[in-house]
Amino acid sequence: MNRYLKLVHLEVHRFQYAIFSLMFLTATIQIIGLVYTTRHRVRGWKEAARLTEHSPRNFSFADIIGDSQFLFTIPVLISLIVLGLYVFGIWYRDWFGRDKFAYRLFTLPTARRHVYMAKATAIFIFVFAMVSIQVLLLLLERQLFDWMVPSEYRMSSLLAEAVASNLVFVQYLLPPDGMQFIIYYGTGILAVFVIFTAILLERSYHLAGVIYAILYVASCAAVIGFAFSLHPYVYFYPREITVIRLCIYIVVMSLTLTLGFRLVSKKITV
Repeated sequence: MNRYLKLVHLEVHRFQYAIFSLMFLTATIQIIGLVYTTRHRVRGWKEAARLTEHSPRNFSFADIIGDSQFLFTIPVLISLIVLGLYVFGIWYRDWFGRDKFAYRLFTLPTARRHVYMAKATAIFIFVFAMVSIQVLLLLLERQLFDWMVPSEYRMSSLLAEAVASNLVFVQYLLPPDGMQFIIYYGTGILAVFVIFTAILLERSYHLAGVIYAILYVASCAAVIGFAFSLHPYVYFYPREITVIRLCIYIVVMSLTLTLGFRLVSKKITV
């Protein structure tokens, strides 16, 4: 366990500057978007109040998040793209780097499956770190909104309402339904393991491994797609479909990890 944790620390350390840069980029763009949109709404409120006898409708933090969806979404999408590419880069940088780090990595006095799991754990840490930073940013931005907008202009709103006002937040990043959150992130975790195993197939069998990897990813995608395509009340009840989907995920995950561990322990070469 100690060696596994050291490998996790190594993988996190190797990407730390990139992940901090993504956090800084996200915070910068979102805060700029919040300040710009809030000032625009305050000016509009004052102008409407000057031209009409009745006070215009107050606005909330959720309204600002909804009005600045583009600036709030762009850094999230950039982070997703970078992390998605790094799912491949975390392996290939070891083979194509200047010092061929894979040779040293696979000759360490530890089980090779620890290398596989350490890389996966690092990816999960990066993803959930970005999600955590986004939640903290929303809390900070709400305080900034309250500081910028006089109380007579604003309405109170819950953090959940602010999340719901942004389509990317509510549909993918922070879905309000607990089961939906588990399904989305569980599918993402499974996808990472499938891609890792596909990379090991390519690295183990080279040209033929490319074909094996494509077929493997396509097979897993077809099985998971079948699980998603099941609709309640057609052949099964909702609870039965949930159990079927869970069983399919467990089977695919078990096969993926078993194959991945075997490849990294027995087949991979440097």
